[in-house]
Amino acid sequence: MPLMPSLPRLALGSGAPGEPVWRYSGPGAAQSSATLLPTVQSLLAQAGWALHSLDAIVFGRGPGSFTGLRTACAVAQGLAYGAGGLPVLPVDTLLALAEAAREQRVMAGLPLPALIAALLDARMDEMYVALYACGPQGLQTAPLQPPRLCAPALLAAHLRQSLPTGLTLEAGDCLLAGNVFDPYAAGLADVPGPREPALPTAEALLALAPGLLAAGQAVAAQDALPLYVRDQVARTTAERERLRLEQAAQRPAPQGA
Repeated sequence: MPLMPSLPRLALGSGAPGEPVWRYSGPGAAQSSATLLPTVQSLLAQAGWALHSLDAIVFGRGPGSFTGLRTACAVAQGLAYGAGGLPVLPVDTLLALAEAAREQRVMAGLPLPALIAALLDARMDEMYVALYACGPQGLQTAPLQPPRLCAPALLAAHLRQSLPTGLTLEAGDCLLAGNVFDPYAAGLADVPGPREPALPTAEALLALAPGLLAAGQAVAAQDALPLYVRDQVARTTAERERLRLEQAAQRPAPQGA
């Protein structure tokens, strides 16, 4: 059954509602690389399962931390090769975030809007954004638009351009979910809609895995690659200034201007 390396967490289980889940939470990035494989073996021993008996190795492919994504991908590939060629299921981190937020709302008895905007802090005054439709049976796993970078001040305009006809932010049709509300409070102050603080989790990957596996989304280990979205980890002073000017030019004019 599925095994999920999703830094900084691991989860092992069938992915079926109500079935047992074996979990591990610990440090991510560089601190985790030396402990992930022993922890996987420990979880398998607790469950009484063998690595080669699993259906797939599932990992959060990104976007996210470069180091974390490379580590998760390498561990997933190594486990798949070590088990004789298990399928690998790369899952968008923003999809896992949206699923975690959806589950939180369900558990709290809160209403679910028609859409979930998954928002993950990308640092450098930007967010990773993807928009997912949400129905009675759960999320549609294909985003309405591919994951992208967005400045906080431009989020409302981006979402309005992406919303299906008949849905609006003002009507509360889109749930804003993620970890961006505190670091980018000023830039997001005027974005309407309900909000749900959330992070991508291994448990969310586990819940998504059976449907994605049945839909044929698994790949061979050598084809399991990270999704970076951003292709650099820092900007020069000139690049930051150019981005600031571009963002200022794209902001809507004040009312009455």
